[in-house]
Amino acid sequence: MTEHRPAFAARCAVGLIIVLIAAACTDSGGGRAAHTNPPHLSAPLPSTPSASPPPRPQEISLVDVDPCTLLTEAQRSQLGFDRPPQPGVEDGFGDAATCSLRNSQGRIGARIALVTVEGVGVWTDDTAQVDVEHVEVADFPALVVRTPMIDTVCNVEVDVAEGQFLDVLYRDDGAQPPTPLDQLCAGAQRIAEVTITSLTAAR
Repeated sequence: MTEHRPAFAARCAVGLIIVLIAAACTDSGGGRAAHTNPPHLSAPLPSTPSASPPPRPQEISLVDVDPCTLLTEAQRSQLGFDRPPQPGVEDGFGDAATCSLRNSQGRIGARIALVTVEGVGVWTDDTAQVDVEHVEVADFPALVVRTPMIDTVCNVEVDVAEGQFLDVLYRDDGAQPPTPLDQLCAGAQRIAEVTITSLTAAR
């Protein structure tokens, strides 16, 4: 059963805080390497902001999809991720299936979550307490989500079906120099674009 919006948004916020704490406490690379984010993830946002979201070009069900199968090894390498993908669940999104990725040299992390218990509108609800920007990702309506006073993580939410959305979190795991927030948002959009392309190709 779908959670009530305020409760769901609160759980999302708690989940985000847990992710940030885990990122701050994890150091798998010994010392802090120089930031080596792939150049194409540093480019301007690939989509033009839109005042009103466009209709979905089609509906894509995320039910029973394994998020760790959506990016090939070659695609992960092109996006800068050098560690094997790690499956998991996100209880803040109703135990959504997730896949975590990491660039150990650049100290950048990402997480793909396939949310099937709530629509993307949870992020524009008054209780969400985040800043949202309407964009398009691979022709699908999407949101760039920034959390006030947190400049180390950016989310992109893609509206793929009624009551379902793709969530891409892109975070700075201790890069030196720190990765600018706009660059994190650009990276999240790139990953979302590649993931949506894979989802549509599999249909």
